[in-house]
Amino acid sequence: MSNLSVKLFGKTLDNPIIPASGTFGFGYEFNEYYDISILGSICLKGTTLEERYGNPLPRIAECPAGMLNAIGLQNPGVDKVISTELKKLKKVYPKKVIANVGGTLVEDYVETVKRFSTASSVLAIELNISCPNVKSGGMAFGTSAKSAEELTKAVVAVSTKPIIVKLSPNVTDISEIAKAVEGAGASAVSLINTLVGLRLDLKTGKPILSMNTGGYSGKGVFPVALRMVYQTYKAVKIPIIGMGGISTAEDILEMFYAGASAVMIGTENLINPYICKEIIESLPSVMEQHGISSLQSIKGKAHL
Repeated sequence: MSNLSVKLFGKTLDNPIIPASGTFGFGYEFNEYYDISILGSICLKGTTLEERYGNPLPRIAECPAGMLNAIGLQNPGVDKVISTELKKLKKVYPKKVIANVGGTLVEDYVETVKRFSTASSVLAIELNISCPNVKSGGMAFGTSAKSAEELTKAVVAVSTKPIIVKLSPNVTDISEIAKAVEGAGASAVSLINTLVGLRLDLKTGKPILSMNTGGYSGKGVFPVALRMVYQTYKAVKIPIIGMGGISTAEDILEMFYAGASAVMIGTENLINPYICKEIIESLPSVMEQHGISSLQSIKGKAHL
């Protein structure tokens, strides 16, 4: 019998499958499709201190093997998420979840993290320092080791929860950023966030998205994500949550070989809302085919 359980922050998750922020809403919406209690955890939609409408339309563009998005962190604000969204989710999902925090200023992140720290259903807090479709803040923190370090240090100082830092692939050396946030007290890193991309309208010759560029995600980014997880594993000792183009059980094994301790599944949820369920159900047989008894046993195997 294959053992799908993994350890994260001293807790045991039933399996490593976590829907990624921004692709699963606040979770309870997907309970209409299947019993979401089978998920290892859930990463909530990106949340800011105040309510945010997001970017003007159009905000989505299709791409080969993926999509571009420039949503712009649309959300109801942290107080509403805690008072309303978390309570709705608790009714259908008894396990602890991961909150995702975005912002423009360091002070925004600090205050939002403070408030999430009071929520008993939150296991950890993921910092989105790598969003390529927000006018200010976002990726500005994630592409500078110094800025990432300063922000991480500030939120770790006020958080009672483990801090995960979500890293941008839009850098020369992602391991440099990973080492910086590890040194600042991060409990884990998650990677990768979206790559910067562009689509043009053939009728007008102009960018399709209102923000011109957006974040490219989907199956096409998987080899890039895998390489960066592999690279980061050699640079840090804290856990890595791998993401970027994952769509099969086989992809999960590759991520663990590269050094991931858990995985997040993003864009594929928007294409097939049953994908997380399907992967959880197929993973044991795929592991058996490859003679793998537990995921823990293969973590980092590519480096041995």
